[in-house]
Amino acid sequence: FMTSNLGAAEMQSLVSPRLGFALTAPPARDERMEGRIRRSGIEAARKKFTPEFMNRLDKIVVFRPLGDAELRRILDIELGFVQQRVLAASAERAFVFRLTDEAKEALLADGVDLRYGARHLKRSIERMLVQPLSNLIATGQVRGGDVLCVDWDGEGRCLRFVREDEGVPAQALAEMLEPRVRSWARTAAVAQPLPQRAPAARGSRRL
Repeated sequence: FMTSNLGAAEMQSLVSPRLGFALTAPPARDERMEGRIRRSGIEAARKKFTPEFMNRLDKIVVFRPLGDAELRRILDIELGFVQQRVLAASAERAFVFRLTDEAKEALLADGVDLRYGARHLKRSIERMLVQPLSNLIATGQVRGGDVLCVDWDGEGRCLRFVREDEGVPAQALAEMLEPRVRSWARTAAVAQPLPQRAPAARGSRRL
């Protein structure tokens, strides 16, 4: 069993002429398009590998490039993991955050690559969201019971953190979370906590 990104750029160009995040309807998945995508992937593999190697493969499976809806879903899942880490770090210091659509767009634009898809998205979340959050926690600017709104500062080219509420009881905080994240919180013992200190992120906004 092996995987490869061979043909990813060619397949993406078939699905969409450019990689964008506007709220547009994805192209219909008709049989002709699926066939073109499959042929594009197989042709890329044949150009890379020798005929002898290709003949040893039992089966070739071509995966369709991720669309906007799939990428947004991946982002929401990764943000849920970050919220889980916040809850797992300390019950007394637990807080919740939400991202505006503009902030999500910025993370997607930075973390999604035409060739590699969402492979670098987690790094962008760590650099643009987790590290600034860790700095705010370490300096006492974010405290337990806070409710944060994370927006995009287009002028500063960074995420901006705004406290919408503070001193919210833990039970009320839990009610603000999606059911999936609440379920994760119950098993947070296995989660990785947020680092308490991190190098200051350039251009990050303080509360």
